[in-house]
Amino acid sequence: MKRLPRSNIAANTLEFETLQLVKPTGFREYDARWWFGLPTDKKPSELNLYGVQALGEGLGTLMHERGVDPNIAVGHDFRHYSLSIKMALMNGLMNAGVNVHDIGLAISPMAYFAQFHLDCAGVAMVTASHNSNGWTGVKMGIEAPLTFGPDEMARLKAIVLNGESKPRSGGSYRYVEGVREAYIEDLTKNVKLSRPIRIVAACGNGTAGAFAEEALKRIGADVVPVECELDWSFPNYNPNPESMEMLHAMRDACLENKAEVALGFDGDGDRCGVVDNEGEEIFADKVGVMLARDLSAQYENAQFVVDVKSTGLYHTDPVLQANGAKTDYYKTGHSYIKRRVHDLKALVGFEKSGHYFFNAPIGRGYDDGLVSAIAILQMLDRNPDKSMADLRKALPKTWGSPTMSPYCADEEKYGVIERIIAEVQSDADAGMKILGQSIIDVNTVNGVRFTLEDGTWGLMRASSNTPNLVVVVESPASEENMIGMFREIERRLSAYSEIGEFDQKI
Repeated sequence: MKRLPRSNIAANTLEFETLQLVKPTGFREYDARWWFGLPTDKKPSELNLYGVQALGEGLGTLMHERGVDPNIAVGHDFRHYSLSIKMALMNGLMNAGVNVHDIGLAISPMAYFAQFHLDCAGVAMVTASHNSNGWTGVKMGIEAPLTFGPDEMARLKAIVLNGESKPRSGGSYRYVEGVREAYIEDLTKNVKLSRPIRIVAACGNGTAGAFAEEALKRIGADVVPVECELDWSFPNYNPNPESMEMLHAMRDACLENKAEVALGFDGDGDRCGVVDNEGEEIFADKVGVMLARDLSAQYENAQFVVDVKSTGLYHTDPVLQANGAKTDYYKTGHSYIKRRVHDLKALVGFEKSGHYFFNAPIGRGYDDGLVSAIAILQMLDRNPDKSMADLRKALPKTWGSPTMSPYCADEEKYGVIERIIAEVQSDADAGMKILGQSIIDVNTVNGVRFTLEDGTWGLMRASSNTPNLVVVVESPASEENMIGMFREIERRLSAYSEIGEFDQKI
């Protein structure tokens, strides 16, 4: 008889300790994320350890179904419950006949590196990324350097929820020593700064604290560590370099220590945030333009990929145009951009969230915050007469917002966005004026990004990972028009009772 997971079981009950709890909404477009809960938490859990075991059995079954070699590298981030979740996941994988290679505590790029280092077809990284404590999840892949997209996630969801997992013999376990050292050595080999660039490395007490300071010192940087001590309670701020709280802490540390740049890493180390020597927070898409300028001067006809949340400068910047660079705008999401970079053989993919994907000859195509940090320091090293602020000021001026995330339940967010897309398209067709201008373009590749005559644009889409919408606005004309576009989006969203308050506003 099939053992089917339940979607709703109360914690602190007999059923919670004996049945599998897996809420279906945890299977997202390209990641798996659930609210695991805290001991004092009243919010109902969406997953228990038996549910995690079912997830492992499903992943192992999918590996056999797809005909890939049943060897998988498995790591976990630094949260007080992540190791327990990893043990349950590995138990399920072994029950499905998979050979588990446990790499221990890791950041996500170290797990991706382990696929190459250990010659494993699969990877499973237990992490909630930048999410707050109580969240957990798994980043998965069975074809390096790619991670799951919607097709794989949909099939995995069906296997787990329908009880289609198949137990197999032959599964095994081994703990692999030395992967952290091999990863740091791989990061830093053949990289040496010509001068000791003084930097702040901020980790928010997350997992990257076990890697960033050592790796950046090895290439010759003068590192000022900030919140690099591991502490799973995150006593200072949540490690998320898109959060203004973390960016402001980086700004203060950069100015206090007279650093040339502050680099901040998220909870699983695959993203890098930047504050310049003047204390200015630089959004990741603008940092990407700076890097694209630098790299396109070295690599002829460089191809880049960016997500729809990113600045329009990738198409309009005169330096990129003069260097012959080409840029493809694609769906937001690390799996989408990673796959697009792979398919187009692009040099780099940039996401506004701070996921950067350096392909050969710079990287292996996966997102790694430390590879991004090293590339930024090499850019500064190649421009000794210019500061990070100078490079920022050299870009054409635009006014852009942070990524804002009003609440919208997972069960409702996609339907809400479909209605919003229809409304924006209808208004554009009817010739509606916004800020006294017509809508000249409506891009629906990922939510809806609509652009006005002066280039001001706004984006509304459903988050792939959390129960939120995603809102971004930018104007090349004025700060006033950027704020005006936000007010227009705020007005539209206020008509929906399903949408809650913004996490931050402008």
